[in-house]
Amino acid sequence: MTKLISFDIDGTLEVGDPPGSVTMEMVRLAKSLGYIIGSSSDRTISSQQRIWRDQGITVDFTVLKHQISSVKDQFEAEEYYHIGDSDMDRYYSERAGFLFLSPDASVPRLLGMSPEP
Repeated sequence: MTKLISFDIDGTLEVGDPPGSVTMEMVRLAKSLGYIIGSSSDRTISSQQRIWRDQGITVDFTVLKHQISSVKDQFEAEEYYHIGDSDMDRYYSERAGFLFLSPDASVPRLLGMSPEP
Protein backbone atom coordinates (compact mmCIF):
# COMPACT_ATOMS: atom_id res chain seq x y z
CA MET A 1 0.00 0.00 0.00
CA THR A 2 1.20 3.52 -0.76
CA LYS A 3 1.58 6.67 1.32
CA LEU A 4 -0.29 9.94 0.84
CA ILE A 5 1.10 13.47 1.16
CA SER A 6 -1.07 16.56 1.39
CA PHE A 7 0.75 19.85 0.85
CA ASP A 8 -0.24 23.23 2.18
CA ILE A 9 0.71 25.96 -0.33
CA ASP A 10 1.45 29.36 1.25
CA GLY A 11 4.50 29.20 3.48
CA THR A 12 5.08 25.58 2.48
CA LEU A 13 5.63 25.27 -1.28
CA GLU A 14 8.24 27.38 -3.07
CA VAL A 15 5.42 28.77 -5.25
CA GLY A 16 3.40 29.90 -2.22
CA ASP A 17 2.90 33.42 -0.91
CA PRO A 18 5.07 33.60 1.09
CA PRO A 19 7.33 31.01 -0.53
CA GLY A 20 8.12 27.91 1.49
CA SER A 21 11.03 25.50 1.51
CA VAL A 22 9.33 22.58 -0.27
CA THR A 23 10.44 22.69 -3.88
CA MET A 24 8.37 21.54 -6.80
CA GLU A 25 11.15 19.03 -7.50
CA MET A 26 10.42 17.49 -4.09
CA VAL A 27 6.76 17.23 -5.04
CA ARG A 28 7.71 15.62 -8.37
CA LEU A 29 9.97 13.19 -6.50
CA ALA A 30 7.11 12.22 -4.17
CA LYS A 31 4.92 11.58 -7.22
CA SER A 32 7.65 9.50 -8.91
CA LEU A 33 8.05 7.44 -5.73
CA GLY A 34 4.38 6.49 -5.98
CA TYR A 35 2.97 8.72 -3.25
CA ILE A 36 -0.61 9.88 -3.62
CA ILE A 37 -0.19 13.66 -3.64
CA GLY A 38 -2.32 16.76 -3.54
CA SER A 39 -3.00 19.96 -1.67
CA SER A 40 -5.04 21.04 1.28
CA SER A 41 -4.98 24.81 1.53
CA ASP A 42 -6.92 27.93 2.41
CA ARG A 43 -6.74 28.82 -1.28
CA THR A 44 -9.76 28.11 -3.43
CA ILE A 45 -9.89 24.80 -5.26
CA SER A 46 -9.50 26.58 -8.61
CA SER A 47 -6.43 28.46 -7.36
CA GLN A 48 -4.86 25.22 -6.11
CA GLN A 49 -5.59 23.48 -9.41
CA ARG A 50 -4.10 26.39 -11.36
CA ILE A 51 -0.85 26.17 -9.39
CA TRP A 52 -0.50 22.46 -10.08
CA ARG A 53 -1.41 22.90 -13.75
CA ASP A 54 1.12 25.74 -14.15
CA GLN A 55 3.79 23.48 -12.63
CA GLY A 56 2.88 20.57 -14.92
CA ILE A 57 2.11 18.31 -11.96
CA THR A 58 -0.96 16.08 -11.97
CA VAL A 59 -2.23 15.74 -8.42
CA ASP A 60 -4.70 13.25 -7.01
CA PHE A 61 -6.71 15.74 -4.94
CA THR A 62 -7.22 19.40 -4.04
CA VAL A 63 -9.29 20.26 -0.98
CA LEU A 64 -9.88 23.16 1.34
CA LYS A 65 -7.78 22.80 4.48
CA HIS A 66 -10.74 22.37 6.81
CA GLN A 67 -11.98 19.48 4.61
CA ILE A 68 -8.77 17.45 4.69
CA SER A 69 -10.61 14.58 6.39
CA SER A 70 -12.45 13.97 3.09
CA VAL A 71 -9.13 12.86 1.55
CA LYS A 72 -9.06 9.82 3.85
CA ASP A 73 -12.53 8.92 2.60
CA GLN A 74 -11.30 9.05 -1.02
CA PHE A 75 -7.95 7.27 -0.74
CA GLU A 76 -6.75 4.23 1.14
CA ALA A 77 -3.12 4.62 2.16
CA GLU A 78 -0.63 3.07 4.53
CA GLU A 79 0.22 6.47 6.01
CA TYR A 80 -1.26 9.97 5.65
CA TYR A 81 0.95 13.06 5.92
CA HIS A 82 0.15 16.76 5.78
CA ILE A 83 3.01 19.19 5.29
CA GLY A 84 2.27 22.71 6.44
CA ASP A 85 3.68 25.71 8.22
CA SER A 86 0.95 26.88 10.57
CA ASP A 87 -0.86 25.89 13.73
CA MET A 88 -4.05 25.60 11.66
CA ASP A 89 -2.33 23.11 9.36
CA ARG A 90 -1.37 21.08 12.41
CA TYR A 91 -4.85 21.37 13.92
CA TYR A 92 -6.80 20.23 10.84
CA SER A 93 -4.34 17.52 9.84
CA GLU A 94 -4.12 15.94 13.30
CA ARG A 95 -7.89 16.21 13.72
CA ALA A 96 -8.25 14.21 10.48
CA GLY A 97 -5.71 11.60 11.58
CA PHE A 98 -2.82 12.79 9.40
CA LEU A 99 0.78 12.92 10.60
CA PHE A 100 1.80 16.58 10.56
CA LEU A 101 5.21 17.60 9.22
CA SER A 102 6.69 21.06 8.98
CA PRO A 103 8.26 22.02 5.64
CA ASP A 104 11.86 21.74 6.79
CA ALA A 105 14.32 18.86 6.95
CA SER A 106 11.51 16.39 7.70
CA VAL A 107 10.34 16.50 4.08
CA PRO A 108 13.68 15.49 2.54
CA ARG A 109 13.90 12.65 5.11
CA LEU A 110 10.37 11.48 4.23
CA LEU A 111 11.38 11.36 0.55
CA GLY A 112 14.70 9.62 1.24
CA MET A 113 16.75 12.68 0.24
CA SER A 114 18.71 12.83 3.50
CA PRO A 115 19.65 10.37 6.21
CA GLU A 116 17.44 9.81 9.23
CA PRO A 117 18.63 11.74 12.31
